[in-house]
Amino acid sequence: MIATLHGIIGLKTPESLIIEVGGIGYQVFIPLTTFYRLPEVKQPVTLHIHTYVREDALQLYGFLSLSEKQLFLLLISVSGVGPKLARNILSGMEVSDLLSALTKGSVEQLRSIPGIGPKMAARLVLELKEKAASLSGTNAALSQYGDSPSYEDALSALINLGYKEQEARRTLNRVLHDASPTASMSSFGVEELIKRALQILVN
Repeated sequence: MIATLHGIIGLKTPESLIIEVGGIGYQVFIPLTTFYRLPEVKQPVTLHIHTYVREDALQLYGFLSLSEKQLFLLLISVSGVGPKLARNILSGMEVSDLLSALTKGSVEQLRSIPGIGPKMAARLVLELKEKAASLSGTNAALSQYGDSPSYEDALSALINLGYKEQEARRTLNRVLHDASPTASMSSFGVEELIKRALQILVN
């Protein structure tokens, strides 16, 4: 399972980019919200990755922020929403606005996204309203620390220990969410994050 990719941008378009890693070029599909914030070609970049596997294809979807990837995973959990539509939805609205629209049940706001009709907007609200509210709270906690290398290293360690990526992310997010508001990022090095996450996972 690929959690992140760090490499050099070989080519970028509004739909995808090529990340060169160790002599290999990975095609990664991206939403416009990520595209607009990418560095220039030949510059280094780190993306959060979701690997989409089907019988006839293996595709990588990448995001500059962890919150984008989390919302993408929520969207593709909805019946009738595949990776392409989820990417289109993310391209049409910033993460914070999209989470707000889902949490408030704003069908009209969701319908403003190209390709989203009234039925799909209503389905998104029905299936994601509570999950979006929960994710909004988690992102508020994560915003204190950013998408830190410590977080990603701890995530990789948990995955290597045999835990599923989504389970590992939920647990690490809970660690941050439950943290004292006065805690600093220095309180959450890799070892501390893994220790606290394992305390939750083994109980």
